[in-house]
Amino acid sequence: MNKALRIYGEVLRLVRRLPADSRPYYAKYARENFVNYRELDDNDPAALQELFLRAYNHSVWVLNKYSVDQAAASKLKEICGGV
Repeated sequence: MNKALRIYGEVLRLVRRLPADSRPYYAKYARENFVNYRELDDNDPAALQELFLRAYNHSVWVLNKYSVDQAAASKLKEICGGV
């Protein structure tokens, strides 16, 4: 759970790098996704790692969509386990 909260916090920090008009949408999107998956079994490391990988990949995709340097997600990559 602690790792998931760190990932969520980092995703929200990345949202702040997006254009102002798109921030509310992506902040809400991130929150909804983290809330939807909070019931995921903590004892299933494969499922958690897959979810963390999706969070990283989607974050990079959004950064690229808005031409934000992908290197901004390096801390997220580190938290997710070096994806």
